Order: sequence, then structure tokens, then C-alpha cells
Amino acid sequence: MTLPNAYAIRMHETGGPDVLKVEAAPPRAPGPGEVLVRQTAVGVNFIDTYHRTGLYKMPLPFVPGSEGAGVIEEVGEGVTHLEPGERVAYLGRGTYATHYTGPAATMLPLPAGVSDEEAAAVLLKGMTVWMLLEEIRPLQKGETALVWAPVGGVGSLLTPWAKHLGARVIAVTSSESKAEKARALGADEVVVGYDDVAKKVRELTGGKGVDVVYDSVGKISMEASLSSLRPRGWFITYGNASGAADPIPPGRLAAGGSLVMTRPTLFNFTDTPESLARASRRLFSLIESGVLTPDIGQRFALSDAAGAHRALESGKTSGATLLMP
Repeated sequence: MTLPNAYAIRMHETGGPDVLKVEAAPPRAPGPGEVLVRQTAVGVNFIDTYHRTGLYKMPLPFVPGSEGAGVIEEVGEGVTHLEPGERVAYLGRGTYATHYTGPAATMLPLPAGVSDEEAAAVLLKGMTVWMLLEEIRPLQKGETALVWAPVGGVGSLLTPWAKHLGARVIAVTSSESKAEKARALGADEVVVGYDDVAKKVRELTGGKGVDVVYDSVGKISMEASLSSLRPRGWFITYGNASGAADPIPPGRLAAGGSLVMTRPTLFNFTDTPESLARASRRLFSLIESGVLTPDIGQRFALSDAAGAHRALESGKTSGATLLMP
């Protein structure tokens, strides 16, 4: 396939990975307060598959993608704090493309110790972890956290970050090979397999249960998560890898011991330039100090975005997945 010099991955209908099509997309010149970036790496996230399948409704035609990194090619009128040639990372809609034009206020200059690929691999995921661990309910030293999918894109950052904060981490994963990786990331104990998770967690905690659950699995994990919590524990559900979780009646939270449940979205926590900058500073500092090591498990050509989605949905990926323009 001969690719255009500038192209995007666009979908005109929802469905399987084959709805992702390569289409010519000339770069859009930056308007006032915007910059044009030649992308060098694009992050792939599970939410992209929700947009593709229609689980999360988006206007069609639609270019997926929520994060990327690259080099500024042009700045728009009024932009004085950024200049061509500068490396940046960003969150935004429509990053499955060779070029991205977006607000200068959301562009995050990259420090020397963070590469383009590292930034694209962890920006959305790392800020999500920042939100989960430090914003919604700050995880305290000595607390016990239950982490589902500890070696996935978010989990592989959440596990060491939680350990850095001084928590005990009990991880739940599907195989012994993933369990070994979870332990290497800092998990104190690992439950392998999805049978009797709550019973095993109770055994590991002397019957008390955990202080907080970080659940990205959804449908098949929800009840086990709720049953693993101590009274007044927090159920933080942030993903649907196994499908959307069933509705939970408020009485279920009462029966579990006055449990607290929340379903956060990162963009409600990074909705100002100040909060976005604060999140990125924290994330980049942990990368530069070695607390977090971005794990890029897979790289695909941008033109093979469909292949990246197939791999992600197979459950066989580990770490972050990148598209390379």
C-alpha cells in the first residue's frame, strides 16, 4: 500500500478493527492559540476500542486517538511560549494521524529525560494513574490496594506508583507469566485467575478486606471488587475490559459496609491548563527519577491501527502500545 505523505486513520461507521481506514489528511494550519505538530509517536488506549465499537458514542466520521507526541512545525498567532522544533506531548481528540493541530495551552514541553515514545506511551495512562492515586482519594502509606490488570497500560504504572506511595498492593491477573511481571513491578501478592478473588483477598488481609480497589476490568470483576473491600472502602471503577459493569443498586454499597463508588474520567481532572500542567509535572518527574519506567510492549505502524486494536482486544498485550507515523 502506498501511503499519502500526510494521512489519518478515520472511521465512517462503528464495528470491528476493519472500520479503521487510512485516508489522506493534509495538515491543518494552526489558528490563533494553536500549534501544528508532526507526530513521532501516538498512544493506543483501550478507550479507543470503545469509540470504534460504539460503546462510547462519537460523531462520525471520526479519527480515534487521545494522546501523542512530536515536534512542533508551526505556531499560530499569539503563541509565544512554544516555538517550532520544540518537543511536546499532548492529550486531544484525533491523534491517529501523521500530524496534529491543537491548542497551545494543552501542549506539554518534554524534559530532556523523557523521550517522545515514552511520553506518547504513558501520558494518558500516567495521568489516569495520577488521578486514581493522588486526586480522587489520595492513597496513604500503609493502606492496602487491590489492582486489577496490573501489567496493562495503566496497571503497569499504577502498581509501582502505588508502591512508591507506601501502599501494599494485591494484584489480580490472568496468568502466572503476568503474575511474575506484576511482582517485578512491585506487587506484594498476586491472585492468579478470576475465581474466588474476594475469598483469596480476604485470606491475604486476615479477613479485613482492602482499603481501595482499582478496577479496569468491569463486568466480570465488579462483584469480586465490592466483596473484597473493608467497610467504608472505595470501589474505583475506571474501565470495561470485560464489558460494561452491570448497574449497582445503592443498597449493595450499604450491604458492603457503607462503601464508596466512583467512575472517574480523566478529563474532569485535567480540565484547566493548570491542572494539566500539574499532572504532567508529577508524571514526568517520576519517570526522570526512575520510579516509573514506561513499558512499551508493542509498536505498530500508524497505517496498521487495526492490527493494534486486534492485539489490544485479544488480551495478549502487555505494557503500552504505540502507533508509529
